[in-house]
Amino acid sequence: MQPSAEERPQPYRVQLRMEILPGREREFEEVWRATTDVVAGHEANLGQALLRADDDPGVYYIVSDWRDEAGFRDFEHSDAHIEHRSKLHPYRSAGSFVTMILLQATERLSAAGPFPAPTRSGRPPL
Repeated sequence: MQPSAEERPQPYRVQLRMEILPGREREFEEVWRATTDVVAGHEANLGQALLRADDDPGVYYIVSDWRDEAGFRDFEHSDAHIEHRSKLHPYRSAGSFVTMILLQATERLSAAGPFPAPTRSGRPPL
């Protein structure tokens, strides 16, 4: 029997705000794209996106969705995460992050994403 919606862990969203050193934005984007598999390869990761502020080209947001908080914390404390973070850190002048529990999303938002809607397995479709 499938657990009810109330019994299932709530998806967990992490939003990282990064201020990138002037003139290093393009290089940062390239390194992020080249290393994104580290995050996407974790079994608890549902997807991620890189966004740039439209009013400040040096400010970026990395948003990632996780099956649950425990899955994110497992990744956060892993050697893979520490190595991944060390590759992005040289471009960063400042930053912050916030975590959120996804309570509800409309069908339209889920389908439009930033990430594909998860399949029954909890993983996004390939």
